[in-house]
Amino acid sequence: MSISSRFAVGVHILTLIEFNKEGVSSSEYIAASVNTNPALIRKIIGMLKKAKLVEVHPGIAGAKLAKNLSEITLLDVYKAVDVVQDNELFNIHENSNPQCLVGRNIQDAITPILATAQLALEKVLSGVTIEDIVQDIINKEEQNRER
Repeated sequence: MSISSRFAVGVHILTLIEFNKEGVSSSEYIAASVNTNPALIRKIIGMLKKAKLVEVHPGIAGAKLAKNLSEITLLDVYKAVDVVQDNELFNIHENSNPQCLVGRNIQDAITPILATAQLALEKVLSGVTIEDIVQDIINKEEQNRER
């Protein structure tokens, strides 16, 4: 089980839109970069639009960033694409056997730990912006050229 790939695709979309800001970032163009179906891209762009991270206009191809790169955090993307519901990154199985020592206590034992882990993840994501991702890609590309 892993976090939905919508998160990584959402980051990919926003980053690609920035790199292609002089061009038209259509769902087909973005899908070619992500190597996926344009319909999936349109679905995720719709989620990003609802979160006010991108602008799209009916009948006009392409998406644009709705905010400055430095204002869009990875946490914004994470929340926009419905990776998980609030405080539900980790699902805990229900209906454990109450006759079992572990079964009747496991939820209470691990719930606070898992909640703390989710908060830590969200704190890290809130400290990274799309601008950071763009700059990291630029740096990596420069390093690759030097080789």
